[in-house]
Amino acid sequence: MAREQKASLCVLLFSILLLSKGSFGSESSKEEAYVTLLYGDEFLLGVRVLGKSIRDTGSDKDMVALVSDGVSDYSKKLLKADGWKVEKISLLANPNQVHPTRFWGVYTKLKIFNMTDYKKVVYLDADTIVVKNIDDLFKCSKFCANLKHSERLNSGVMVVEPSQALFDDMMRKVKTLSSYTGGDQGFLNSYYSDFPNARVFDPSLTPEALKARAVPDMERLSTLYNADVGLYMLANKWMVDDSKLHVIHYTLGPLKPWDWWTAWLVKPVDAWHSIRVTLEETLPGTGGGKNQKDELVVKLLFMLPLCALLFCIYRSIQGREGSLCNQIRYIYYKIRSNGTLGYSGVSTFSTLNSSYQLQSKVPQHLGAVSVVVCFTALLISVGVSFLIVPRQIMPWTGLILVYEWTFTIFFLLFGCFLLLVHQHGKKIAIQTESSSLDDSGKGHQRGGVPCDVTTLYYGLVMVFLAIAAVSLPYILGITALFLRLGLMVGVAIVLAAFMTYASEHLAIRWFLKGLEDRRETSRSKSICFLC
Repeated sequence: MAREQKASLCVLLFSILLLSKGSFGSESSKEEAYVTLLYGDEFLLGVRVLGKSIRDTGSDKDMVALVSDGVSDYSKKLLKADGWKVEKISLLANPNQVHPTRFWGVYTKLKIFNMTDYKKVVYLDADTIVVKNIDDLFKCSKFCANLKHSERLNSGVMVVEPSQALFDDMMRKVKTLSSYTGGDQGFLNSYYSDFPNARVFDPSLTPEALKARAVPDMERLSTLYNADVGLYMLANKWMVDDSKLHVIHYTLGPLKPWDWWTAWLVKPVDAWHSIRVTLEETLPGTGGGKNQKDELVVKLLFMLPLCALLFCIYRSIQGREGSLCNQIRYIYYKIRSNGTLGYSGVSTFSTLNSSYQLQSKVPQHLGAVSVVVCFTALLISVGVSFLIVPRQIMPWTGLILVYEWTFTIFFLLFGCFLLLVHQHGKKIAIQTESSSLDDSGKGHQRGGVPCDVTTLYYGLVMVFLAIAAVSLPYILGITALFLRLGLMVGVAIVLAAFMTYASEHLAIRWFLKGLEDRRETSRSKSICFLC
């Protein structure tokens, strides 16, 4: 009996020992963590990619996301599924009377100095990615950050040793210390005013060497731990060996890596998207950084213009008894017979005479008005396209949708203007009924091809130039931001010049066509201005 009691006691002690070891191990693993902040769902994809990049480098440290009330429950659930520990926090109001609107709650970042559940935390902005393991940063001193070219620290990547006393001291001084940015970064520069004189952190130091020296209050991180994309764009290269980069920071203001258009301007965004496409489907429909709502919108946006085009073609064929095919057949036979597509049945003198009479009917300011309408329609088309296309879709998807909707809206708007011009021409012709106009109208009828072909020609050239404006830098292999923008602007100027000529020319042609077709009222019933 005593032997059984001793055996039971041994088993109990062994179990307690195992549990205590597991507890200690668990506590040890929670001593250090990576931390980021999320104020709203807009930066959710950035946090997801950041977490994926940390895990891809082999780190098993805790990942903590501090989220405010602006983050939805779905986003919190998704972050937890991705392996983040989600902690809800209240925002700290910005004490500065003058500050950018977007900086209202940025002082909340100071709460990482009060994360006393951890001995040390590495803070990373949501617009950063880790490309090489940075667990060595936990060797850094009480406070570490990167010093930028302006001799000021950047708060996008920081190593912090949390302390209640330190946080309380910051809260006491938050209203008295100035902030050159109007945000947390400016405050931290004032709080750590001697930071530019701090020594540079050396991750190669052994644990023995670290214990032998006095722990410094501050250390500076090299650019390898906070590589600024803004500086990259100035020289079109990294200021350091890119094979040694650890953290890339996308600091270009509105050009955030998750916005689809950024990839067409900033080359280092390719590294961010290479991580994004590997995101796992931790919740249904979230693989590759996708969003179920955006995916539905993308499908609708892609299909609607195509359906409208097919409907337009169908109505054209139905309403004009196959005239579209007749026009194509007519052009084909004319090319085969080396014929021309000009006017027929009139002499040179009568043609010139009738053309002069028709030209005299053109309103004086029609050309100028058409140019204004053309560029107004263009601005509206581009603006609406960027407004309705989701921002955080893949770059190719975003570009295709914006092109598709810009062309669709522009051709609808300017096409309606051409129809109005055509109707105005018919109205003028009816009001000025005269024998001379009748004769010119009879002698000036087209030989089977109205100005539809000309309109289509101008439209295709506009489409080609618009596509060339974006694609040409990539075809030529240009990666520098300013060269890309310069080439895009150059092609855009050519496009603008062509549109100026084409809009004026088309408006006059459609007005004259209205004079000629004043008796063909059935043509005005077509739903498509090309038909």
